[in-house]
Amino acid sequence: MERRSFVRGAGLAGVLAAGAAPAIVHAQAHIRWRLASSFPKSLDTIFGAAEVFARKVKEMSGGKFEISVHAGGELMPPFGVVDGVQNGTVEMAHTAPYYFFGKDETFGLGCAIPFGLNSRQMTAWMLQGNGLKLMREFYKNYNIINFLGGNTGAQMGGWYRKEIKTLADIKGMKMRIGGFGGKVLERIGGVPQSIPGGEIYSALEKGTIDAAEWVGPYDDQKLGFNKVAPFYNYPGWWEGGPQLDFYINTKSYEGLSAEYKAIVEAAAAVAHADMQAEYDAKNPAALKQLVGAGTKLVRFPKDVMDAAFKEAMALYSELSGKNPNWKKVYEDFANFRRDQNLWFRFAESGFDDFMQQQKL
Repeated sequence: MERRSFVRGAGLAGVLAAGAAPAIVHAQAHIRWRLASSFPKSLDTIFGAAEVFARKVKEMSGGKFEISVHAGGELMPPFGVVDGVQNGTVEMAHTAPYYFFGKDETFGLGCAIPFGLNSRQMTAWMLQGNGLKLMREFYKNYNIINFLGGNTGAQMGGWYRKEIKTLADIKGMKMRIGGFGGKVLERIGGVPQSIPGGEIYSALEKGTIDAAEWVGPYDDQKLGFNKVAPFYNYPGWWEGGPQLDFYINTKSYEGLSAEYKAIVEAAAAVAHADMQAEYDAKNPAALKQLVGAGTKLVRFPKDVMDAAFKEAMALYSELSGKNPNWKKVYEDFANFRRDQNLWFRFAESGFDDFMQQQKL
């Protein structure tokens, strides 16, 4: 054998033996995707989860997989992202699934329903229960595969121009409220309004609506709701643990290599955990500032909570009788919720109840 040929051959053999061949054989193509968010850029927590996701995808792919993140309204309306992903107008979106319950009530179960799961329970149902499996089966109808995309934790119950003292005060009240909360609010006498986050302040300021809910102290303070409504109620019984999702067009996802699919999954997991952590870290200071500026914290009266719970359970029973998609997913969800609350009643609630009574 000629010496140069031998050296060249030995060099290649050395590369193969060192395990570097996969990087050569499976070199990844440069990919650019667009992500349509349902949220405004001003909300760095909830919009920011998509930016965290995109940044991690780029880092883990060595810059070869780039995703541009677009605020609600930039590429399509905030509530148009399911159609955008389904039709392939964009490769993916970041949104709150319950925005789309008008298409099918089952969307709500992928995010939050009144008196549902808290954030830890929701993640447990998705990752260790049947939640992710069931929702992905449902999303096949929309040409979508989903990945967990964050959670706000239990939300506040919204801002009110007038104090809610009894159930009677709900009658005729026009309120911006998301997802299934609106269906239940309507059943106890309220008038739900569907308004994107970036448009809530002006509606509340002009008196187009009497009340509005968004997320919690950090976001609500940024949106300025305390300037136009003095009463801040809690808890947000309609959103005990709302989960955001990354929706990906099925064809786009299936076109990825195994390595890129793994990167998408890992980046989504980082963004999911980061959103909850950011809200938990930032809400306490924001709540202190809001109260210091004159906001009045008000717990929902018991008759409001009891009526809302009763109507929510009745609604779910009705839906199970007419929507087979809902029935299939809700039965599993409800069983998981029952067992989770049995557990949380003891260790978690026992610890929390004690600690929250201490002078720290």
